Amino acid sequence: MKKILILVSLLAVLALAACGGGDESSSEGDNNTIKVGASSIPHAEILEEAKPLLEEEGITLEVEPYEDYVLPNDDLANGEIDANYFQHIPYLEQTIADTGYELTEIGGIHIEPIGVYSKDIPSVDDIPEGTEVIMSNSVPDHGRILSLFEAKGLITLDENVDKETATVDDIVENPKKLEFSPDYNAELLPEYYNSEENVLVVINTNFAIQAGLNPLDDSLFVEGEESPYVNVIAVREEDKDNEALNKLVDVLHSEEIQNYILEEYEGAVVPVGGKE
Repeated sequence: MKKILILVSLLAVLALAACGGGDESSSEGDNNTIKVGASSIPHAEILEEAKPLLEEEGITLEVEPYEDYVLPNDDLANGEIDANYFQHIPYLEQTIADTGYELTEIGGIHIEPIGVYSKDIPSVDDIPEGTEVIMSNSVPDHGRILSLFEAKGLITLDENVDKETATVDDIVENPKKLEFSPDYNAELLPEYYNSEENVLVVINTNFAIQAGLNPLDDSLFVEGEESPYVNVIAVREEDKDNEALNKLVDVLHSEEIQNYILEEYEGAVVPVGGKE
């Protein structure tokens, strides 16, 4: 009887060891799969192009598309995804300040020059007095947009204000009496461009491209390539040294992907070689 009990105990230990080994193997496999949230255009398209290159490195990339600017950071912080690719650094920093999320960026990938569009106004010189400027309600973009209008000589901002954080209240000169309306969801801006008459609509490049607009050809004016608003790969602080996620950044910095960005978007999306 004692021998039988010993044999049963030994078999139970071996069974537990086998189960543990199976779990460890599964965990190791999961370490080679990364799930990245991204705006559909151009971010998700760029990630799809990177998939085969990552597979060569033994890494499986799953792309989770998003159509707004809030959920990708919420889901990253909550562990629903391993990284996201949709935002520039000022937006990420503002999100961290507002939410307390422990997020960081591990590499800048590209710049999307923001553009100003109008179906009815043919040039900057033809902008009528009192024209409404329809803008995103994304506060981190306001300083960026206002700086663009200042660069075109349409407004002057308070010289004592940091241009990156400037708001409509910081406008000190507005000779055309432009009416800035910073209350619109970014993803809906192309609809206002198509439906509203005699207005200026400021559209983020990803939504412009998605709506069939080319920022270089269709905008009234657009940011130059020197824009500091580089789009980044964001991760949780605890994952900033994760090998697979950093390999993703390396692949996105590769000549193959940078050439793809240049050729696919014809200058409307500008690749960068590293962190800004």
